[in-house]
Amino acid sequence: MPEGPNGRTFYQRVVNATPGGKSLAQCLQCGSCGGSCPSGPDMEHTPRQLFAMIMAGMEDEVLSSNTPWHCVSCYYCTVRCPQQIPITDLMYTLKQMAIARGKYRESGHVDFSSSFIGMVERFGRSFELGLATRYHLTHNPLKMVSKGSLGLQMMLKGRLSPLPESIRNMPQLTAILTEAKRIAAQQEV
Repeated sequence: MPEGPNGRTFYQRVVNATPGGKSLAQCLQCGSCGGSCPSGPDMEHTPRQLFAMIMAGMEDEVLSSNTPWHCVSCYYCTVRCPQQIPITDLMYTLKQMAIARGKYRESGHVDFSSSFIGMVERFGRSFELGLATRYHLTHNPLKMVSKGSLGLQMMLKGRLSPLPESIRNMPQLTAILTEAKRIAAQQEV
């Protein structure tokens, strides 16, 4: 199996970069993850297949797969996994690794993820209207027009806020995020 930086295999780097990642070795290949995933039909590989590819050292194929980018972070796969593998967290790790190595194919995924993280860092939560507006204006302005009436209906029903709302204790969240970034910078991804 090919080794990467510091003599560690791709599998070892994925496991080490993911909280609870060691449980990946317990994957039964049962398919509960893929069967549970609402985005499964859009994924090139089911999570189960991706995990087998990680174990086989197929780094380029895994990091180029669209699977992590279609994960909607609903944690349904994680809840249903009989081995309690942190599947959603593994998807976050794979996204980070793909960004670090420039292996993603569509910049829209990275831009959307970066915008989401930026809003969480600024407000402590997502601001859906701002996120959707920024994404569609930069990647598909015509779709923004077609989604406009849906957004207006959601605002009228109180399901979509027209302005961002911040959490009460932003300084505490900022301190947590700063420490998390410091720790991540020390780890190899």
